[in-house]
Amino acid sequence: MKKNSLYSKAILAQLLHFLYTLTSRIFRSNISILSTLKTIIFLAAFFFLFSCAKKDTLDEVPARIMTNISYGSDTRQKFDIYLPAQRNSTDTKILILIHGGGWTEGDKVDFNPFIIEMQKRLPDYAIANINYRLVSNNQNLFPAQENDVNAAIEFIAGKSAEYNISRKISLLGASAGGHLSLLQAYKHTASIPVKAVISLFGPTELVSLYNNSSNSSIPLILKTVTGGTPSTNLLIYQQSSPYNYVTSTSCPTLLLHGGNDPLVPASQSVILKNELQAKGVVHEYVFYPSEGHGWTGLNLADTFNRIEAFLKQHVK
Repeated sequence: MKKNSLYSKAILAQLLHFLYTLTSRIFRSNISILSTLKTIIFLAAFFFLFSCAKKDTLDEVPARIMTNISYGSDTRQKFDIYLPAQRNSTDTKILILIHGGGWTEGDKVDFNPFIIEMQKRLPDYAIANINYRLVSNNQNLFPAQENDVNAAIEFIAGKSAEYNISRKISLLGASAGGHLSLLQAYKHTASIPVKAVISLFGPTELVSLYNNSSNSSIPLILKTVTGGTPSTNLLIYQQSSPYNYVTSTSCPTLLLHGGNDPLVPASQSVILKNELQAKGVVHEYVFYPSEGHGWTGLNLADTFNRIEAFLKQHVK
């Protein structure tokens, strides 16, 4: 119930009490007129209060969860969205989550525990959690995943009026999802500019990742998802590297990485950090020396704290 509605009802109550007392004194000798006036006053009060209650009900916007909404024809092109109560098209920002899995596996459900925590910390945010096509049997090679993320964001932004949310979009991804978040934020700026991007141990420059990885599985994964090597298909590696699309107007960026990551070395975040710094882009780099490809406990709590503070500071 709105404050102005409560104020109006209080004024009405005082006015009705005054009218009731006045009519009782003036017409106390004429029971018929007095009864009629009291009935009129009662009915007027009833209809006024009913209309106020109805307006208050309409003003209340309940929270809503919608799952497996299609943004394309493929079964993987779906997303869930969590809409907060009392949302509106001006102030309600949206955080879009992109799962990891080496571009070949993983699912949006991997982020479900993360959603619960973010709803506690950012209760006025809408949160979307997307799936995208995965590379399998030489199908859906790069840039299919990049294209899906872009399509999902355009779809969600196009539904902003229907969902009653703003188009103030931030991205957050882990591992391959961090890579896709960064690529979207820096490369696809023409249609739906991203307000902020957060990457948890995401690859940033694929040529160096292929050539310098100490884990023999990484070049194999990159060859699988791109269809080649930097020697045979350099262009797809360059076009799929967020590092190559950083400009002075790139959005604020939060990078988080573990020092013992066996899959994506921390140097991937460091080279992006250096490029962001060189271009004058607002950014933060958080390094957890003893952590690997993901973490729990106190460092995870610290990560949530930093994400919350970062979004509150940079997305208005």
